Amino acid sequence: MTEPRPKHRPIRSFVLRTGRMTPGQEKAFAQYWPTYGVDFNPGETLDFSTLFGNERPMWVEIGFGDGESLATMARDFPQRNYLGIEVHTPGVGRLLLTLAEQEIGNVRIMSADAMEILQQAIAPGSLAGVQLFFPDPWHKKKHHKRRIVQPRFVELMARLLQAGGIFHAATDWEDYARHMLRQFSAYPEFFENLSESNDFVPQPDTRPTTKFERRGQRLGHGVWDLMFKRTANPVSD
Repeated sequence: MTEPRPKHRPIRSFVLRTGRMTPGQEKAFAQYWPTYGVDFNPGETLDFSTLFGNERPMWVEIGFGDGESLATMARDFPQRNYLGIEVHTPGVGRLLLTLAEQEIGNVRIMSADAMEILQQAIAPGSLAGVQLFFPDPWHKKKHHKRRIVQPRFVELMARLLQAGGIFHAATDWEDYARHMLRQFSAYPEFFENLSESNDFVPQPDTRPTTKFERRGQRLGHGVWDLMFKRTANPVSD
């Protein structure tokens, strides 16, 4: 009798860095996670209307870092609901504190693998927008397979975004920007590039400039924004 083959471990687009939380961040987890946190239960689809108590358009941000830009957008666009996904626990703790201190009610947080959440917990056609700001570029060629934006990711966006929904990405690595541009441009039946030149768009007013980005700009780093709109063509299962 042959031994069963071990299952291949999925390729992760992130390295789990839990980091050390400050006492305030640890307190935020204990005190505010029941209000803003959403536990990931594999195979259980999120009910956004129940989660937020309304039917506002639903936006997801993948990898919100310390939550600075997400909190700003939530304040600027109270007519939207936001689900932020982040595995870095100090960043989650910081955003929990910000949401509580500023009494921001239109954000919920999940701390798990974004791909697993997107694949298992979000209903098709339920999202008005998905944001991916400054993901890990995995700049070495041998690590490109770890980049989150791959054909299966684009196909997943096509399934989850409603007609007219927006995918918005930003990166300070031009090579990764062009990689993402190629990936989404390969699906013209599902996505329309909102760039007038069919490549990148100027930074829209809807995306706040973060401290990380401002520091890079002072060092002369460029930033590339991409925005693609979901067309009305359905995705066949």
